[in-house]
Amino acid sequence: MSRKYYEENFKKQLVNIYNQGNHTYRDLQEQYGVSPSTLRQWVVRYNKTESFNAKDNMTDKEKELIELRKRNKQLEMENDILKQAALLLGKK
Repeated sequence: MSRKYYEENFKKQLVNIYNQGNHTYRDLQEQYGVSPSTLRQWVVRYNKTESFNAKDNMTDKEKELIELRKRNKQLEMENDILKQAALLLGKK
């Protein structure tokens, strides 16, 4: 199943319609064909940071965790390279 792509302006319009308080997620689903869970996610993200991008909606701890995981992976790779070099130098 392929994912649908929605333009940012379309998302903003639906969030604004929902924020006016006259429509439910179900109403908007019937009118625009977007699932209620997707609409809910857009509303929460946009109301929080005025962005639909998940990276913009991460907490500082989540961002730090991602950076630490990247750094850990890099250090593991460097360690493996050093081990291989030590083995090669040990054979000579």
